[in-house]
Amino acid sequence: MSAEIKSYAAVDLGASSGRVMVGRVGPDSLELSEAHRFPNRPVRVPEGLRWDILALYAGVLEGLRAAGKVDSVGIDSWAVDYGLLDADGALLGNPVHYRDARTEGVAEKVWASVPAAELYAATGLQYAPFNTLYQLTAARLTRQLAQAERLLLIPDLLTHWLTGEPGTELTNASTTQLVDPRTRDWSYDVAARLGIDLSLFAPLRQPGDPAGVLRPEVLEETGLTGPVPVTAVASHDTASAVAAVPAVGERFAYICTGTWSLAGLELDAPVLTEESRAANFTNELGIDGTVRYLRNIMGLWLLQECLRAWGEPDLGGLLRDAAEVPALRSVVDAGDAAFLAPGRMPERIAEACRASGQPVPASPAETTRCILDSLALAHRRAVEDAQHLADHPVDVVHVVGGGTRNALLCQLTADACGLPVVAGPTEAAALGNVLIQARAHGLVGDRADLRGLLARTQPLTRYEPRGTTAPWRTAQARLAER
Repeated sequence: MSAEIKSYAAVDLGASSGRVMVGRVGPDSLELSEAHRFPNRPVRVPEGLRWDILALYAGVLEGLRAAGKVDSVGIDSWAVDYGLLDADGALLGNPVHYRDARTEGVAEKVWASVPAAELYAATGLQYAPFNTLYQLTAARLTRQLAQAERLLLIPDLLTHWLTGEPGTELTNASTTQLVDPRTRDWSYDVAARLGIDLSLFAPLRQPGDPAGVLRPEVLEETGLTGPVPVTAVASHDTASAVAAVPAVGERFAYICTGTWSLAGLELDAPVLTEESRAANFTNELGIDGTVRYLRNIMGLWLLQECLRAWGEPDLGGLLRDAAEVPALRSVVDAGDAAFLAPGRMPERIAEACRASGQPVPASPAETTRCILDSLALAHRRAVEDAQHLADHPVDVVHVVGGGTRNALLCQLTADACGLPVVAGPTEAAALGNVLIQARAHGLVGDRADLRGLLARTQPLTRYEPRGTTAPWRTAQARLAER
C-alpha cells in the first residue's frame, strides 16, 4: 500500500446544515478539517415544504473552492428525497422535503396493493411515512412526475451536477423501500405492483465506484485544476457514519446521533421476520455487503426545535441545569410521529406528559431532561430489541455523530443500556465519506483496517454505566403501558 498522503473533499449534507470537510489520509494518519459550512434552510412555499437545492449546490461549490487541491470528491446526505429531471436534464422544481404533508394517508393506499407484511418481507424497510416509495405514490398523478425522465436522490443529483454523470448509489437507494436487501438490487415486483417506473432511476453504483470527474464549468467555478475525480461513497450519511464506527470485532451496537438517532447493529444479512416488522426495524444497506439493521428515533430534533422556540439559549448552561433535574421524572416516546413536524415542540412535549399523567415540565431545564431521558430510553429499547431480533449480542455501544458532544446524553445512554458507551468520532459521516474515497484509491485496506485507523487517530470518550438499569426498565414498562 502506498505511503503517500492524499486529500479528499467530503461533502456532508445534513437536514439543518451542510459542510465540506477535507480529510488527509495516509497509511497511519487521518486528519479532518472544515473547509466551509453553510446552512440548509428548507423553504415553505404555497405548494408545501421544499429543499433549497440551488443554495445547497452553491454551498458545495463554495466549499470546494475553499478546500483547494484535492484528489477526489464524495457526497453524502440525508435519505429518501429526490429531484426530478426532464428530457433535457433540467430540474423540475425544488425537491420536496420529507417533512412535507403530501404523504399523509398514502401508506394505506400502498398497503391496499402490497400489504405491509409483504412489503417488509420484500424490502426489509421499516414504515416511515416519508419513504421514497410513499412520496412517489403521492406524486403519481402530478404533471411534474409525468414530465420526468430521470429521478436522482439528493447526493446523486449534486454529483450529477458536478460531473454530468447520472447514477444511483446503493446505500441511499436502499432507503427508498424499492430495493431487495437480499439481492442488493431493485425489488422489481414491488415496483410493478405499485406502478412505479424503475427506469426513472439511473444505474446502481456501489460505494467506492467512480462517479465521473468535475466538469470544466465546475473547475472554473471552484478554481480547481482538473482532472478531479468524484467517487461514489456511502451516500446515505448514516451509511458513511456506520462505516466510521471505530469498533473492534462484531459485538457492538451503534447509535448515529444528530437530528435523528439511528440505533442498531451491523449484520451480514437482513432480518425480515414479522416480529422485526412489528418492532419497526429497518434493513438498510451498508458497505462491503453489510446490512444496517436499525430503528429510526426522532433524535436531537426534539431539543433543536425546543432551542429554536426558546430563542437559542446557551446550550451548555441548559445541559448543566438539566443534569440537576431528577432522572426519569417524565418521559415521552421519542419515536412518536407526533413529534415529526416542526413547531411548538415544548408545548407538544408538555401535552404528551399531561396526557400520560406525568409531571409536566415547568422549565427549559426540565423539558431538556425529559428529552434526554426519553432519547436514552429509546436508545435502550432499540439496542435491546435489535439484539433479540437478530440474535446478535453486544458488549459495547458506539455513539457517533453530533450527539457525542452531549456528554449528558452519552452518560444517560450508558446508564439506560447498562453497557459502556464509546463516544466518537463526532464527524463520523464525513470521516466515513473520506475513508471510502481513500480505500477506493488504495490508501486504506479492509473494513477492519479502516476502523483500526479511526480508533488510533480519533479522540474517543468512554462512559461507564452508573448504578443498575432497574429504573430504566421500570420507565420502559411504564411507557409501554400508555
